[in-house]
Amino acid sequence: MTAQRIDVLYFAWVRERIGLPRERIETAAATVSDLIAELCQREERYAAAFADTKALRVALDQELSEFTAPLAGVREVAFFPPMTGG
Repeated sequence: MTAQRIDVLYFAWVRERIGLPRERIETAAATVSDLIAELCQREERYAAAFADTKALRVALDQELSEFTAPLAGVREVAFFPPMTGG
């Protein structure tokens, strides 16, 4: 797969751990899981944010998705904790 530019958005405690609300990255990751692995290799703060993916949700182009979903053609990936009622 060739590299593509993707906007990555971080919300709530994910943003706090990484220290950024969003960034544009160039990636050759094929799936969301591959992207997470790539980010975790960058710096410890990413590894801390993605240490427990069971506590995370992901949306691709603003649609809730799975970590196994392909990234081909995706322009935006958002990571956030599950929403709670209130």
